[in-house]
Amino acid sequence: MDQQQQQPKRSGISPIWWIILLALLVWNVYAFWPRNTTQVSIPYSTFITQVKDGHVQTVNINGSSISGTFNQPLAYNALIPITTPTVGSTPSSTQTMTYTAFTTNFPDVVGDTTLLPLLTAQNVEITVAPPASPILTLLLEYGLPILLLIAFFVLISRQASRGQESIFSFGRSKARRFVEDQNRVTFRDVAGADEAKRELQEVVDFLRNPQKYHKLGARIPRGVLLVGPPGTGKTLLGRAVAGEANVPFYNISASEFVEMFVGVGASRVRTLFEQAKATAPAIVFIDELDAVGRRRGAGIGTVNDEREQTLNQLLVEMDGFDITHEIIILAATNRPDVLDPALLRPGRFDRQVNVALPDRKGREGILRIHARPLNLSEDVDLGKLARSTTGLSGADLANLCNEAALVAASKNHDKVFMGDFEEAIDRIILGEARPLLLQEEDRKVVAYHESGHVLVAWMTPNTDPVHKVTIVPHGRALGVTEQVPEEDRYNYKKDELMARIRVMLGGRSAEEIACEDITTGAENDLVEASRLARRMVTRWGMGSLGLQAFANDEDQPFLGYELTQGREYSEQTAALIDKDIQSILNQAHGDVKALLEREHDKLNALVATLLKDETVEQEGLEKILGPRVGTIKETEA
Repeated sequence: MDQQQQQPKRSGISPIWWIILLALLVWNVYAFWPRNTTQVSIPYSTFITQVKDGHVQTVNINGSSISGTFNQPLAYNALIPITTPTVGSTPSSTQTMTYTAFTTNFPDVVGDTTLLPLLTAQNVEITVAPPASPILTLLLEYGLPILLLIAFFVLISRQASRGQESIFSFGRSKARRFVEDQNRVTFRDVAGADEAKRELQEVVDFLRNPQKYHKLGARIPRGVLLVGPPGTGKTLLGRAVAGEANVPFYNISASEFVEMFVGVGASRVRTLFEQAKATAPAIVFIDELDAVGRRRGAGIGTVNDEREQTLNQLLVEMDGFDITHEIIILAATNRPDVLDPALLRPGRFDRQVNVALPDRKGREGILRIHARPLNLSEDVDLGKLARSTTGLSGADLANLCNEAALVAASKNHDKVFMGDFEEAIDRIILGEARPLLLQEEDRKVVAYHESGHVLVAWMTPNTDPVHKVTIVPHGRALGVTEQVPEEDRYNYKKDELMARIRVMLGGRSAEEIACEDITTGAENDLVEASRLARRMVTRWGMGSLGLQAFANDEDQPFLGYELTQGREYSEQTAALIDKDIQSILNQAHGDVKALLEREHDKLNALVATLLKDETVEQEGLEKILGPRVGTIKETEA
């Protein structure tokens, strides 16, 4: 159900300004770079002497500055004393240097009236530069760089005022605004969340016709919290609400508020709400709200941290809304139990919308949406795929369609076939098949282990049908028994839970009966069976302890203050719980061993087929084991 978001345009300094700054830098480097030259600066009196001696060839008069060239290179060791002695000379000696050009200045602003006749008499070539404006010279030499720097900082300030990234926008909101004109998402693009869409329809109606509610004095809920597992389409629902109402949609993750600098998060919250108010009616979507909205005062040590300041500012902004402000705050989280109670009170997040995992009909609708761009074969049955993907979220189903297309492309298919989807399901649920060379004895143990699961599931009532069994390693498992529920289940009987435990213990029991020794392959089975038995005893009142429920570690979220709290029951009660759990496991274990010993011939026949073919589908299981005994009966919720 996830949909690719439109990326905002990247903002920054215009390239022309970078070119101007680079040119300015090059000009400064060129102007101040030290150069080796044959030009010498001499006193005016020395210049007159050189003219009289006939050593000057050309003269250029530019205001009060005089420059020129000698008619031959001249040495001036008396003018420039050398303090660093050269090789082979004494420290008091001087080094002779020759020059071909010179510069000097008039002794005063009036000049020398005898200079031009003297130069004419000595046949010196004279050029006079036109007088330059001193103001223009100052502007070019000093004013232009200053003007460029001022223009640069003005540009950055304007970008900061527009919300663009710069050194001045560090404390501004990083919310991204979606433009829905080209990639508009509506409720038609969302499947598997019909209840959530019905609850959000009122929000859409308010954004479309706000005056209808204002006339009656009604106040629309200021915040709507979307709660559900990851991948169920909470962000997509927010975009669909904005698309249905045709209003601006601001998206930001709660973690983007918090920085290492104090006060930045609160500043970003303020600017976010300012942007939303400026474009109202609008929707602000905050993803992963628990990153900033966790319960205050739960930390160890100081509580006046940046996250709590950001949360305080968010609470103030939401409570400070005027009733006429046409802004809806949507937020998403999969941990509503850790949120601060102030966020969930009326006037802030007034409503909670549950976005659950899709049912079979919803999964089929999601598959149809994500299969639109695929070139499907005629044998693809999306209804069958929906039945075999129980428990998958919308994001998982989108990934399933993509994986099926990748499998078809890797096999050079011109269309996506049903077999490609089945292989994609195996990749997602079971893991990628990996070549692993096992010894014959290990393959036999794995075959007996998986056959034990299959036989118990096949011969026990109220179990899920076995779709496939394989001894080909997938992921971290050496073998896999795949069971596919016939229908979505929301309520379970005790007999059905006990049947699940029996199926989990079927692998270890088969090893005990047919193999020389037990192995570590039943680790995950034993963990899951023990966990299910504990829930039966402590949560659902299905043990011998009666109806009292006992909270355990996995029931309580860690908020910081549980470190000093112990269990809610005594050690004697804990011992009774452990004894009751062991009794459930022992009873299931005994039933499974009796079943496998009674059906030992079928167990050996299935093992022989697995060792030969490695994978057996449901049709093959019916030929080996006969008609299936157990069927799940429909249970009313």
